[in-house]
Amino acid sequence: MRVSAGVTAFLLSLTAIPVSFLLNSLSAMDSPMTVFYAGVGVLLGLLLVLYLLVIGRTPTDPLFYGKRLSQCPISFAFTVFSFTSVIDLIISLEQDGYIKGFMGFYLKEGEPYLRSAYGILICYWDGTVHYALYLLMITAISLSWSYRCVGLYWLGSILMSLVTFLVGTVLGKYGTEIRPAFLLNFPYVLIPIWAGKKIYGIPRALPKVTADQVATEQGKWLYRRPLDVCFVIYLLFAAAYTVFRGFIALECPFDTCVRYAYDQEPYLLDPVMYPKIQMLVNMFYLVPFFGLALYGLLEPGCEWMPDLTVVFAGAIAQAQFSHIGASLHTRTSLIYRVPQNEISSFLYTNILFAVGAQLLAFRCITFSSFFLREIPRNINELEKKIN
Repeated sequence: MRVSAGVTAFLLSLTAIPVSFLLNSLSAMDSPMTVFYAGVGVLLGLLLVLYLLVIGRTPTDPLFYGKRLSQCPISFAFTVFSFTSVIDLIISLEQDGYIKGFMGFYLKEGEPYLRSAYGILICYWDGTVHYALYLLMITAISLSWSYRCVGLYWLGSILMSLVTFLVGTVLGKYGTEIRPAFLLNFPYVLIPIWAGKKIYGIPRALPKVTADQVATEQGKWLYRRPLDVCFVIYLLFAAAYTVFRGFIALECPFDTCVRYAYDQEPYLLDPVMYPKIQMLVNMFYLVPFFGLALYGLLEPGCEWMPDLTVVFAGAIAQAQFSHIGASLHTRTSLIYRVPQNEISSFLYTNILFAVGAQLLAFRCITFSSFFLREIPRNINELEKKIN
């Protein structure tokens, strides 16, 4: 059955539950090197099981499996990542006290920094949003559907998570607690880069519009596009807000920055470094994106706008979820949590910051006529371009 790939990935991902419980019960899991070898062994075992399950089948996409494992060592990427997503969900649930007896050994001798508020929140995100995206993409692959948009969203999300997490761990107070298991994160850096290239190579779906319709849309000045006016205002606000918080992360001595840090978002001062790294990543990567998006909304024919907004929508969603959650989580020291009387304004501002990027991406994907460059002159030419 063509849907068996998605079903197989889902069932294999659930094996993370008994595997983690079994490893946690072994007395041998009491040293960092043992935990590292156990992690490598589990991943290699999963790859072997996947390879045996797909022998004799004709692959439809290298992101799920290849003809030979030796020729494509990262061919089971999404399925392996869905397995580790369940592991991450177990970690976060155990840290918040909902379950116990599964991943204590790993948090002690593997990656103790996942016990931080930020670590718990990125595990929640990976165990829910990323997990759903993996299963969705695997199902789309098995049914020969396009997963380009979903894949780009995942790419932005996971890269944002990795950059902040890895750099923050090394530079923050957990830098002295790095164990060999830290190396298990590096496939998450290499594989998304490879997968992103494959996803970007998938043909983009073209809207069924004619040259006259596109010309009409592109001929409208900004004031005749009230929705885009709202997005321009959002982008200006988002850029200013991002630069402002970036200055705070750089310990700007201005009174406004100091008062905001202590009165509104003291989490930015937390020595774990994750919030500071997040703000710096935002300033150096999101601000250029906001500038490009402004240009794309003003200048017709910017074909890169839909892809770019989807990638950064995923990045901003992940960053804001982790930042908001960690700012309020009980694992964060009380002095660094958002003050009770400022929680409402904090939530409104940060949620607006995240939702605006999602709406902008939805606008660019759904109503993309303004961003087309090569415009078909008639319906026959359109059908040739789409096919």
